[in-house]
Order: sequence, then C-alpha cells, then structure tokens
Amino acid sequence: MIDNGFPLTTEPNILREMIAPPNIVSKVLSVVTGNTSNMSNTLPGATGSCVPWRKTDLKHSSNEVYVDLVEEMDATINRDGVLVKCEICGEVQVNSHLSGLPDLTLSFANTSILNDVRFHPCVRLRPWESNQILSFVPPDGQFKLMSYRIKKLKSTPIYVKPQITSDSGTCRISLLVGIRNDPGKTIDDINVQFQLPPRVLSADLTSNYGTVNILSNKTCTWSIGRMPKDKTPSMTGTLVLETGVERLHVFPTFLVGFKIMGVALSGLKIEKLDFKNLPTRPYKGFRALTRAGQYEVRS
Repeated sequence: MIDNGFPLTTEPNILREMIAPPNIVSKVLSVVTGNTSNMSNTLPGATGSCVPWRKTDLKHSSNEVYVDLVEEMDATINRDGVLVKCEICGEVQVNSHLSGLPDLTLSFANTSILNDVRFHPCVRLRPWESNQILSFVPPDGQFKLMSYRIKKLKSTPIYVKPQITSDSGTCRISLLVGIRNDPGKTIDDINVQFQLPPRVLSADLTSNYGTVNILSNKTCTWSIGRMPKDKTPSMTGTLVLETGVERLHVFPTFLVGFKIMGVALSGLKIEKLDFKNLPTRPYKGFRALTRAGQYEVRS
C-alpha cells in the first residue's frame, strides 16, 4: 500500500485486512451499493504494532503449532560414479494457531552445520547470533520461519548406475537403482527421468519393476515408487539411431527424484520448542521431509 508515494506497509497480514479478497458477497454488495472498492476505510490494528505480521486480539479454541523441516538434496554424480557435489537446501516451516501474543523459542541440536541462513522478519537476530536460538512472535497461520543450506555432504540415500554402449547404429542402455545409505525410513516416489538424445529415432525400454513411459518430446520417465525389498530395480533397452549414425556421441543426463518422510538427511534436529505468554500449554508437533532437488547422474 502506498501513502503519499511511499510504501506504508508490505506485510501480507495487514494487506489482507485492508484489501478484502473478491467473493460473491462483495460482488453483490458492489452492485447494490454502487461501491466497487474493496478497500477498508480504517487501518488494521496491527499497522502501528511492533509485530505488524500478527493480527491483534487473536483467539483460537485450540492452541497448536506445527514445525516442519523440509529439505531438498541437490547432487551431481559424474560418469565415473563419483559424487562431485552434494548439498541440501532446507526450510523451517511453521503452522501456528496460537491465541494472544505468544513468544516462542526454538532451538536445534546441531546448528554448526548450517550455512546461508535467512529468517522471517519475526525472528530476533540477537539470540541467534549469541546462542543460535530462534526467538520470535509468530504470524498466525503457515509461514517460512527460516531457510538454510548445508554444503559438502558425503553420501546420498540411493544410487543410480547407468551403463550405455553404442555401435552399429544402435545403443544399448542399462540402468540400476538401489539404496546406498539406508536413512531408516521408507524411500518413496522414486523416479528417473532423462531426455533421449536428438539422433535417436526410437527406443524400446523395459523394467523389472515400475513403469516406463516415453513421451512425444522424447522424455523418458521410469516411475519406481517405493523401493522393493526383494529385488534391485533395473531398466534395460535399445535405442535405434538415425540412418548413417554409427554410434551415440551425446549421452543423456539422468534426473532422479525421491521422497523420504520422517527424516532430515542433513542431520539437523529440533531440540526443543518453548512458549511464553500463553494461558494454557499448546499442542506442538514436529515433522521432517527430504526430497530430491536437482539430483543429476551423468553418463
């Protein structure tokens, strides 16, 4: 919102109170009254507050707060199977439904591994700089409390081993997927995707587990799902090259996807979450999720 050419506020919480979202009731009222503006005539109470991200006089029938560690693993494995790069980009996501003006303190067991941290404006910087503790008055609802990066990880949860040979106008491909380091939780939504090289006319690919689909744009997707316990998933097949092309000179890069519920592969752990200024003890829940980000295996 602009006041005399200067931004008055950019807080989404205040803007939602000042500018009502369009709905059927507002449209009917605008037709009846002739007033097409959905702007409030009064400023919200939080405009002049020291915590403008939070509404004043919030009341909830049940006080609860949920904290999620959501991480994405970026990795690059070269054609020799060597892990060139592996890092994690993570977020601390909070869903808060607390009455009044609560004051929260969140601490971690191992903050020394964190790099490139960024905070929501509600976080007080001094407690973090001195003791690596997140002290904050939370917004109401869901928000991103903090983002971070963890560099130079040494291992990945799964391996993808491609083997490609090419001669006499054809190309034979073999792909194995398995668990490298067991995270202690089930690995779900495993998939491998790659683009067929431009000199490939057709492809015949099969797998002993999961499904293989080849789209019209020559994108091949192998959907494995949950890792089986009784076999190692493999995909094999033949690529037919264009006439006059004896061997393949450009090899595909395999993009890997997966999801692991209940564990943060970075090793980051929440130690405790404390509350102040609350009449009753709220319910608190913690979850963790790790999924693949830009996970590349080169061949």
